[in-house]
Amino acid sequence: MTEDQWGLETLLEMDGQRGELGGGYWFKIEAHRVPVTPAVPHGVKYSLTLHAFDGPRVFGIDNAHAPKVTGERRGPGRVRRVEFDHQHLGRKVSFYEYVSAEDLLTDFFAKVDAVLREKGVQP
Repeated sequence: MTEDQWGLETLLEMDGQRGELGGGYWFKIEAHRVPVTPAVPHGVKYSLTLHAFDGPRVFGIDNAHAPKVTGERRGPGRVRRVEFDHQHLGRKVSFYEYVSAEDLLTDFFAKVDAVLREKGVQP
């Protein structure tokens, strides 16, 4: 099994997992295979989210829908992306560059740690 396959299998096995992170924060992971399309070229539909104790999403990376990127330019000079990969931080939405399932997991949990440090939950 290659490293990339290992990361993908790990992500798919984590589908449905939720975990308590302290300070009332928790995460949820959803991931499953889908047919390869221009919007989902890696063949995996995913949603990795960090939530506050009362439920609202604080941070997330997903490809569940076409993103409406915060501050995206309109008109002929705008960046057009077919891929649905994007991230949410509060109300801000930005593109996410999907490289591999392993990188997705690493990026997600690194940002979760950063957010929790910012909120004083982790040292």
